[in-house]
Amino acid sequence: MAPPLIQLKDIKLTFGGTPLLSGVELSVSAGERVCLIGRNGSGKSTLLKIAAGLVESDSGSRFVQPGATVRYLPQEPDFSGFATTLAYVEDGLGPGDDHYQARYVLEQLGLHGDEDPAHISGGEARRTALARVLAPSPDILLLDEPTNHLDLTTIEWLEGELASRRSALVIISHDRRFMSNLSRATAWLDRGQIKQIDKGFSAFESWRDEVLAEEERDQHKLDRKIVMEEHWLRYGVSGRRKRNVKRLGNLFALRDQRRDYRGAAGNANLAASEADKSGKLIIEAKGIGRTYGERKIVDDFSIRVQRGDRIGIVGPNGAGKTTLIEMLTGGKPPDSGTIRFGANIEMVTLDQHRESLDPKSTLADALTGGGSDNVMVGGKPKHVVSYMKDFLFAQEQMRTPLEVLSGGERGRLMLARALAKPSNLLVLDEPTNDLDLETLDVLEEMLGDYEGTVILISHDRDFLDRVVTSVIAPEGDGRWIEYAGGYTDMLAQRGADLKREAVKAGAEEKKEAKGGAPSTAARRKLNFKDKHALETLPKTIAGLQAEIAKQQRHLDDPNLYKKDRKKFDLCSAALSAAQKELEAAEDRWLELEVMREEIEQA
Repeated sequence: MAPPLIQLKDIKLTFGGTPLLSGVELSVSAGERVCLIGRNGSGKSTLLKIAAGLVESDSGSRFVQPGATVRYLPQEPDFSGFATTLAYVEDGLGPGDDHYQARYVLEQLGLHGDEDPAHISGGEARRTALARVLAPSPDILLLDEPTNHLDLTTIEWLEGELASRRSALVIISHDRRFMSNLSRATAWLDRGQIKQIDKGFSAFESWRDEVLAEEERDQHKLDRKIVMEEHWLRYGVSGRRKRNVKRLGNLFALRDQRRDYRGAAGNANLAASEADKSGKLIIEAKGIGRTYGERKIVDDFSIRVQRGDRIGIVGPNGAGKTTLIEMLTGGKPPDSGTIRFGANIEMVTLDQHRESLDPKSTLADALTGGGSDNVMVGGKPKHVVSYMKDFLFAQEQMRTPLEVLSGGERGRLMLARALAKPSNLLVLDEPTNDLDLETLDVLEEMLGDYEGTVILISHDRDFLDRVVTSVIAPEGDGRWIEYAGGYTDMLAQRGADLKREAVKAGAEEKKEAKGGAPSTAARRKLNFKDKHALETLPKTIAGLQAEIAKQQRHLDDPNLYKKDRKKFDLCSAALSAAQKELEAAEDRWLELEVMREEIEQA
């Protein structure tokens, strides 16, 4: 087995009373791909920071192989002190790293490098942070929620990029499909300790259920044994005193074992407060459209939404998902076309950006609105502590300021606020952000049992496949099409993935919306990849010409075929391959050179 690149031994860490980490062991070797799984608040992010050398544990050891490079992707990167996204990415490069890679990876992620980090969106911030850790091509990548705020096209690009790299990976993510496609081992952080299997995430959930079932059986046996020993203590006939003292000591030890046992955390009790049933028709849109300047966001889109439908809206950032959902739900009127709403609709919206949360207010005030100990759930009062426990909050967190809650806890809070209101139409914008797998399972079940209608935006492919009955996807130039089934069904019907180029187009369109249409020269300027190719292709062409000459010299020997048939075949194949590569390289160089001249003359 290969020696570990990074190894954590007997890591212990306590915040307050209950230990967060108690004797954690984690070892990652070259090329390994490990997904780190655990409930919200179990210490996954803290453990990753310890592995990155950013947090000191109370005890235990951290070993990193000398010379190995480690890069850590935080959930919330710090851009302070950096004037541009390119400067932030270049700051993460090592002394021997290629600075071309910084701009190249940024362009691959749909950024230009001149963006001001103080004025970028959540998705742009996540892509910038990803570029910083990807550009150096480190030996080990520690990734904390890498898919958060990314659209589907970028998630799929990132998947392919990580799969093609030789770096070892440790990934924390709520995206099942992402982890299943990339991981080859699973580390489960549960109640302060790690259990590990040499299988990817796709095998995790069945294995976890077996482990918990076995643990439950063991606890049941322990309880029965304690009852039997207590019965002996009360009614048993005494034997030799020494033996009885020992047996009594064993009983006390069993009780200690039972008292110290930390049971697995329960699941959230998610239930939507349902209003009276709506009419059969929910929304009917005919030929609706909306434009910003000359750009078409939605063009001639029609749909009929009926009671009980579960509709997912997907697409790259900037494609117009939020605009479309706002028009369909009456938030913004369309520029053209008509929208008709059904009878008796009670709509509740989940805000993905959590802008309505005051970071200084307490958890109880956020749920009750302040000045009360009760939450109105479905129009009836329920004590805030009882409602908090439904969403896995402890009673001690009542007065906790929202600013110290984790991302998963804030996600559960937003769900708690939304589901308390009576509804028969749920509009959910990225409801899965930061939720752990167990809470995701309960959310999926709740939406399956919900008798009303659901419209949601999500970049979680597995969640879409499990929940929605149809998917609306962009086809370019403002056209949107509804496909029956989940995300996978949509791809099968389209016969192609959503295009990544739309990410870059979205960035350009954003600039156009702010400052008018760009000039012809700006639209056609050479990007970094093209400039780099223009500079390096002449050297590549010279190398290929030398290779062709070398193989041709071998083949010029008239006796080569008879003397060494194997060498003749190898030389012939190498010559043919080099000639094809040379032709392609020359064509590409000529195309780029013509483009450069046209741009300079424009």
